[in-house]
Amino acid sequence: MSSWPHDPRPVRHRPAAVRVPLAGADWLASASRFPRSVHALWADSAQATVILPCGTAFDVIDAPMLFGRRMLDRLWSPAGPGSGPVAAQRGRLLLFAAPGTAQRLPALLAWEEWGGSGRPAPPPLLCYGTGDAVTVPPLCPPPQDLEPAPPASRWLVAPETRQPWLPAADVLLWACVRAARGAAVPTFPAG
Repeated sequence: MSSWPHDPRPVRHRPAAVRVPLAGADWLASASRFPRSVHALWADSAQATVILPCGTAFDVIDAPMLFGRRMLDRLWSPAGPGSGPVAAQRGRLLLFAAPGTAQRLPALLAWEEWGGSGRPAPPPLLCYGTGDAVTVPPLCPPPQDLEPAPPASRWLVAPETRQPWLPAADVLLWACVRAARGAAVPTFPAG
């Protein structure tokens, strides 16, 4: 027992848990060929992860966590348009995007002149579109007392409506370019 009136150790707070409201769950389930089955699964356990197809309701751009956070910072900056739903999953950031983005973004990134004039290239992004599927985080995170660390799969920005705004390839290209430029380490000429 300590004689201190309070515990001197710093209190570490987890980020607030993000829950998906019913309208967002409806939108996610609409990606499935069997939305009622998805709803039934979530009715049994709101903490269940679900694999959903991409290409109809959304595409997903999968970025390494650090670069993805830089992209998200640019999207939510005063000059940025914001983002659609975003999930963190096993060290990666999943940015939900407009259908067709997975096909168009790689071509736009290839069109950029990366590496020239000291411009660093972004890390490889994984683009999931028609014919692909992703595991989406649970609607409700586990209770904090049961899970001491952040869950391996969680929503950072939850879908909140039946038709959330989803960034298209041009918006994500804008965020990639700015995130790559912001990550650049200035080089100085020898001399």
